[in-house]
Amino acid sequence: MRAQILKGIGEIEYTEVEKPVPGCDEALVRITRCGICGSDIPRIYKTGAHNMPLIPGHEMTGVVEACARRPELVGKRVGIFPLIPCHNCIQCSNGHYEMCTNYDYLGSRSDGGFAEYVKVPVWNLLSIPDSVTDEEAAMLEPMAVAVHAIRQMGLIGEDVDETVLKQKSDSQNIVVCGLGTIGLLVTLFLKNAGYRNVFCIGNKDVQLDKARAMLVPAEDFCDIRTTDEGRYISEKTDGSNADFYFECIGRSENYAQAINCTGPYGKIMLVGNPASDMAVTRNTYWKILRNQLTIYGTWNSRFNGIDGAGDDWRYVIDCLTDWNMDFRPSDLITHDFPLAKLSEGLEIMRDKKEEYIKIMCNIT
Repeated sequence: MRAQILKGIGEIEYTEVEKPVPGCDEALVRITRCGICGSDIPRIYKTGAHNMPLIPGHEMTGVVEACARRPELVGKRVGIFPLIPCHNCIQCSNGHYEMCTNYDYLGSRSDGGFAEYVKVPVWNLLSIPDSVTDEEAAMLEPMAVAVHAIRQMGLIGEDVDETVLKQKSDSQNIVVCGLGTIGLLVTLFLKNAGYRNVFCIGNKDVQLDKARAMLVPAEDFCDIRTTDEGRYISEKTDGSNADFYFECIGRSENYAQAINCTGPYGKIMLVGNPASDMAVTRNTYWKILRNQLTIYGTWNSRFNGIDGAGDDWRYVIDCLTDWNMDFRPSDLITHDFPLAKLSEGLEIMRDKKEEYIKIMCNIT
């Protein structure tokens, strides 16, 4: 089969490799789409993967070609949860598989989706309904990451705070800072759930265009190239600041801004992977104490296995099959490259050659 192989840091090659052979508890999946994640860029060009040579790519979907354990899956379209839990540690025993302490991971520790085929544990598969396109199925992973962050804040899902739910139309002020793929997906799922006061902080024209397309009013978008974020949030909330703040960048200055722009008893969700050490001044730290803020971290997404229920991936599937908006998650795709030209997409993201949101790889 053909695949993109990461042989060393900065050395990725499109070449012929052996087709994987699935074990008794695995399926062979023919990949149709695989998205490029922001984490793929440092993995390929700066830090390398945990094991090399390796096929990167973890945002993928495809069709099951062989599966000894579950032959009824053959020919079915599937989403793929990329984290492979050990099923033996304390977190796995408690059903918190995304928190597994001995996990494997497709695309960073084991071969992933920038290839014609991948072998996947059957447990990690999720059947895709016909109403969900291949492009959306390949975005299930980042969508579930966004949903996981929102659900932990109690804003959506079966555990939603009923008080918040009743007040959401008018009185809850939500800020989303950082409008890459995850930040825009956080915004989109909040809007799809009916939240009105969602204020977006961005710095690119394509971010504004996508936000406007998902019916974020122009006045609810703060372009930090021309506007001070702190002053903007204060004015939009009549001085009370954010009730809920999603920090989707991962820089120290944005972490501090989140604290400074969140009001008393507010909640902050740290979503962005850290780009550097994180530090705040003494005065900013005091605001955590004096405003009695709650700060959350989020990691990956919750998936309860092929026969499970009630997780972030199923929530996404349910949303997609009963979507409330004209704008759909796949509308965030700005570029689509064949597998042979994957490097063009990687270089756009690495070098910021042009504006983009989600770059997709078409394997078919």
